[in-house]
Amino acid sequence: MEWIGDLERTFASVIYPNRVIVGVLTVVLVVALVVVALRRGWVASTRRHPRRAAVILIPGLVIALPLAWYVASPLVLSKSIDEPAPIVSGGGTATTPTVSPTSSATPATFPSASATEPPSPSPSATPLARSGTFSGADDFHFGRGTAHLVETSPGVFVVRLADFEVRNGPDLFVYLSPSAEGYAKGVVELGALKADKGNQNYEVPLGVDPTSARSVVIWCKQFSVLFATAPLGS
Repeated sequence: MEWIGDLERTFASVIYPNRVIVGVLTVVLVVALVVVALRRGWVASTRRHPRRAAVILIPGLVIALPLAWYVASPLVLSKSIDEPAPIVSGGGTATTPTVSPTSSATPATFPSASATEPPSPSPSATPLARSGTFSGADDFHFGRGTAHLVETSPGVFVVRLADFEVRNGPDLFVYLSPSAEGYAKGVVELGALKADKGNQNYEVPLGVDPTSARSVVIWCKQFSVLFATAPLGS
């Protein structure tokens, strides 16, 4: 059903940027069609032959209404999520450590002579491997927030979407892509998008080398439409 994706891309690139003009022209066209229908007696003909009209209209509605709901309902529906940051080795979390202001720090004291054991080091947070900021594919398919590629333990990686928001859509999935430009051959699927808003985590499959990833991508699998891309920097 890539033709639906082609229609959506046309809408996003041509119709949506000119939505005010298109809206006015649509109203004018509807009014003109109503006037023509009244003058030619289409309405009266439909009333005289209700069965014939039903045979034409019902099959079309049976197909069009579910398809329209599947494609358009995400535009009016929204879901938020707030998953905690992934736990990393050593007990820390994948966040930047907070540094207390110097003015509020406690004065340093020296250990007593009887102290024989050095203080245990506090667990430190594993630094973010790579990160990037989301941008939408166009004005309609917006994307905001940050993608972090986090190593939670040696060889184990998680992609975290932080302060994330994207235009909702049908069948959206999260991918690691070898291209900084977005979806490309060799992408790695991380799973269906859990919500169009909020903080969320996605495990990178074991055996996948994340060093070859150049971006995190939000992609509509059903209609092959790019929604948002976050190029991964160092």
